[in-house]
Amino acid sequence: MDRQIPIEEIKRRRIKRFLRIAIASVALIALILTFTSLSRNSVKRDQIKIAVVDCGDIEPSVAASGIVVPSIEEMIICPINSQILEVLHHSGDAIEAGTPLLRLDTQSAQIDYQKSVDQLQMQQSQFERLKINNRTYLDDLSMKVKVAAMKLDRLEAELRNERYLDSLGSGTHDKVKEAEFSCKTSRLELEQLRQQLSNEKLIKAADEREKQLEINIASRNLAEIKRTLDDAAIRSPRNAIITYIMDEVGAQVSQGSKIAVVSDLSHFKINGSIADIYSEYVTAGGKVTVKIGNDNLNGTIGSVTPLSKDGKISFTVNLDEDNHQRLHSGLKADVHVVNSIKENVLRLPNSNYYVGPGEYTLFVFDENETLVPRIVRLGECSYDKVEVIEGLNTGDRVVISDMKQFKDAKSIKVN
Repeated sequence: MDRQIPIEEIKRRRIKRFLRIAIASVALIALILTFTSLSRNSVKRDQIKIAVVDCGDIEPSVAASGIVVPSIEEMIICPINSQILEVLHHSGDAIEAGTPLLRLDTQSAQIDYQKSVDQLQMQQSQFERLKINNRTYLDDLSMKVKVAAMKLDRLEAELRNERYLDSLGSGTHDKVKEAEFSCKTSRLELEQLRQQLSNEKLIKAADEREKQLEINIASRNLAEIKRTLDDAAIRSPRNAIITYIMDEVGAQVSQGSKIAVVSDLSHFKINGSIADIYSEYVTAGGKVTVKIGNDNLNGTIGSVTPLSKDGKISFTVNLDEDNHQRLHSGLKADVHVVNSIKENVLRLPNSNYYVGPGEYTLFVFDENETLVPRIVRLGECSYDKVEVIEGLNTGDRVVISDMKQFKDAKSIKVN
């Protein structure tokens, strides 16, 4: 027969069981906390990025965006109102200078050109006739001057004779006066003819210059029509790649419309844009570093657009190595506009940890190869370096990868 267990014994057993469970729970929690603490305050060396503080020059810069474009890109404009009869090349074709791209309907332009040729020939014929008529008229007038001069010579001889006869008493005073009057009249007529000849020479010369000017204008117009007609052949102006062409046969094209674009894809430049608050740093000739992937290309600012659009100003960058293998049309690039140079300063590599000048908490290796947090003040940056103002010394090894998970750690063990 079972013996009844006293109540005190039952309570004692329950307390022992509870204590065993409590002790086991506390031990488990302590184990978990210890493990967590150890795992949170340790890191593997291959999981962090370590940089060494050095001393050197830094070129502070401001960031801009850019896109790679061909350094030479030429738009071909339709010179006449016409229709596309034939497409000779397509986008992506490599062509040489002078290669025909399209064939346009130029019949109407040919008719206009021939009409202009005929009109110019007619004007030249009229000019030749004008010169002949002017020369004939002036020759006739010149002959009249000579005749009037001969008549004056005769009348002066008669006047001398009458005066001689009058001195001998054989003549009369009236005849002398009549001879003098005839001489004066003839002299005035001669002077009038000479003046008329001089004036007519000036008038005829002016008429010829005016006609010659009309012919020169017509010749220039004809040359322009001929050039337009030649342009209607739509040839490539240089060795290039076709990046656009209107390739619809039968399409009507108007004068001044874009029908093709050719680009030199062996040389490139950068079209950049930057917030207008940094406009003072963007000047022609300024130094620029362009970052494409892991490659850095140097260049200088070419032209700057003076007007701000949507809070940004545009500029172009001429690259020192404009045929670099990484350059492709349409490729986006990070542009860093250099605004000054600082010599012999402490530096760290630029990375994601840096968001601007100010104080940072960075982890630095101590003499025990343990990472400890340190307050560091950083200054300006270039595309690849950050200025260290205080908190670090040359040779310090600093973690520059993301360490947010250890922000409260007093030290971190490196495995």
